[in-house]
Amino acid sequence: MTRTRLALSGVLAAVAGTAAGHLVAGFLSPASSPVLAVGSTVIDLTPTPLKEWAIATFGTNDKVVLQGSVLVVTLALATVAGLLSRRRLAVGVAFLVVLTSLAGAAALLRPAAHPLDVVPALVAMAVGVATFVWLAHLTHTTSGRLRDGDAQRSMGTSGRRGFLAGALGVAALSVLAAAGGQLRAGAQAVKKVVLPRPSDPAAPLPKGLEATVAGISPLRTPTDSFYRVDTNLTVPKVDVDSWTLEVDGMVERPFSLTFAELAAMPLIERDITMTCVSNEVGGGYIGAARWLGVRLTDVLDRAGVKGSPDQVLSTAVDGFTISTPLAVVRDGRDAMVAIGMNGTQLTDVHGFPARLITPGLYGFVGATKWLTKLTLTTYAAEQAYWTKRKWATDAPIKTSARIDTPAPLSTIKAGRTAIGGVAWAQHRGVGKVEVKIDDGPWQPTRLGPDVGVDYWRQWYLPWDAKPGLHRLSVRATDRRGQVQTSERATPFPDGSSGIQEVVVTVE
Repeated sequence: MTRTRLALSGVLAAVAGTAAGHLVAGFLSPASSPVLAVGSTVIDLTPTPLKEWAIATFGTNDKVVLQGSVLVVTLALATVAGLLSRRRLAVGVAFLVVLTSLAGAAALLRPAAHPLDVVPALVAMAVGVATFVWLAHLTHTTSGRLRDGDAQRSMGTSGRRGFLAGALGVAALSVLAAAGGQLRAGAQAVKKVVLPRPSDPAAPLPKGLEATVAGISPLRTPTDSFYRVDTNLTVPKVDVDSWTLEVDGMVERPFSLTFAELAAMPLIERDITMTCVSNEVGGGYIGAARWLGVRLTDVLDRAGVKGSPDQVLSTAVDGFTISTPLAVVRDGRDAMVAIGMNGTQLTDVHGFPARLITPGLYGFVGATKWLTKLTLTTYAAEQAYWTKRKWATDAPIKTSARIDTPAPLSTIKAGRTAIGGVAWAQHRGVGKVEVKIDDGPWQPTRLGPDVGVDYWRQWYLPWDAKPGLHRLSVRATDRRGQVQTSERATPFPDGSSGIQEVVVTVE
């Protein structure tokens, strides 16, 4: 019984400390919460194949799984701390101090760390140790042996009740503290801003096929449905009034812009499809939206180029970096510092107050969210987050097509129906899409509206579905005549490839 109570004491101490640290972090910096700080460090240290496996396996829930794993490991180690204190309480206390010290170190070693980021870990240490000592004291006091059997039983009963009451109290207060921290962090909403009208607006978006082909992706992806893939366990809440965009490095005239100054520059509005390099063949990490922003070349021209830089190193408010080939930025495409998405300001999830958009490149080399600095430099001198992890430095999006309907492994009724989906070949444009049914020939599909070379294309093929099991395949050809490759490749290091095949049952 003593071992069980001591183990539980360690667990409750970890829970109480973590909750207290999370509460304090909610008022200081949510990212400095012990579990989040450790989780972010784990993300940075995780090998690329394991990261890709996590994204492919858990999808957008990968961050929840990671945080849960960190918490489980923490509780397991806290259980060990409790058991170690059976003979000497100081050993268990020292174990807990080491655990919380690691969380503090993780917070301080983040790229954009502030000295105050260690405070949540210190609070977690103080609360955790105090809780552990108190519960361990209750355990040791009530487990003492008495000669009088009746007195021993009486004391054991009251001791169990006292420990149980203390444990329940700690658990309840921990839940309140954790909930308070979460509510505080969530209450830090981004400020509403007024976006100027673009000097170079986009044409009205044509009517998409989604109104006539059931199950096909809408021509424009709603903001709340747009995919999110990043390394952040908590979304940065940026104060737009104090935010600046700094431009430095190999430039003649380094400068910085406030949000108002950036928004006052000539704005362009463009329809652009973005794709994450982690997107598997037929995957959902792709979205199409209307973006409002300042041409990236306008910002760089204001600074002037000095020397021979070959990359734009962009930095987010949390210190995360992305490298974009300067030659790509300068080739005439509509790369921009975006401040608006689908007619409104950026949301916090999608990079408020400003982010990069680089048509034709996977996000990991051209779509920095929560942007705060642009540095002209060279690949030899500076390496960004993904470059250090051996991902490609120049990663054009590969031509691909996806079947949205009928869904994989679905069962549909025989008769007239449609096979439909989307295809993309950003900055080259989709020329045609073809579908193959079972072992038949490739058949041309009917294409949806053309929104430009940087936007995806809807497509569909009327199908007289016969009963039985059928295999549907799709491929796209860009406007240069290059057919989508059938060669299978994983996302690392420059994007997946291959032909999507869907199996459906017709009855």
